[in-house]
Amino acid sequence: MLQSLVHVCLAGISAGMFIWLVASGLTLVFGVLRVLNFAHGSFYMLGAYLCFAVLKAMGGNFWLGLLLGPLIVSVVGYVMERYLLRLVYHLELPYQLLLTFAMVLIFDDLVKMIWGAGSIGSPAVPGLSGSVSIAGREFPVYNLFIIAVGPLVALGLYGLLEKTWWGRIVRASASDREMALSIGVNVPLLYSGVFMFGAWLSAVGGALAVPYVGLLTTGMGEAIIISAFIVVVIGGLGSLKGAFLGSLIVGLLSSFGTRFMPMLDMFLTFGLMAAVLLWRPQGFFAEG
Repeated sequence: MLQSLVHVCLAGISAGMFIWLVASGLTLVFGVLRVLNFAHGSFYMLGAYLCFAVLKAMGGNFWLGLLLGPLIVSVVGYVMERYLLRLVYHLELPYQLLLTFAMVLIFDDLVKMIWGAGSIGSPAVPGLSGSVSIAGREFPVYNLFIIAVGPLVALGLYGLLEKTWWGRIVRASASDREMALSIGVNVPLLYSGVFMFGAWLSAVGGALAVPYVGLLTTGMGEAIIISAFIVVVIGGLGSLKGAFLGSLIVGLLSSFGTRFMPMLDMFLTFGLMAAVLLWRPQGFFAEG
């Protein structure tokens, strides 16, 4: 029983780290731009497909795909923010959601046009394939790698936003855009940079998922964005700390539900979200 619990926990944490990479970008973009981007999951999907494309073109070099795929997605994010989202910043949230939902459909169709509507098999990563013995049972090495990546990204984001000049400018612009403009900050350019960075984070999650998910499908973006939205609701919109802890909670709940209560798997996650909304509507980890 102990062996099973340990492995279920590890599987839940590794799944939570993928959600965290998407939710962190979603939370950062909302915290600064005040845009709730439903197409954020599409960046995850694009990151996976572009990583796979680079991997196949470069003779199986996963690390090059991990580098180039998210960079290409960040450029896509710039085009989307500059020429679409910037036109709806002043509108109500439902209009922003409608626009970004339309982008989900467009991105899905683009992927189908380029790679086809079928599933694509994912390769193993040299050096991170295989498994190790933990508590008397085998556990994938790649999952342990993902468990290590998640906290490193969290620490990197904390250092970037709290300890650097760029982070201070981002926080100042999020708190008071007019004051930031008055002291000479190029807020539109900053917004583009933040949106590109958020898209890059989500695409990194997608690229890292290539060896993890087994099959790449056009629906993978919608699946991850639902979990990411649950996470930001639980953690509190705009709270990176809440997004990280919420991702761990959702990942563990999903893992335990799948293992011990498969009939209640989805109920556990959505039930937690409903409970948090009833008890603390602003999110469990939001300030105030």
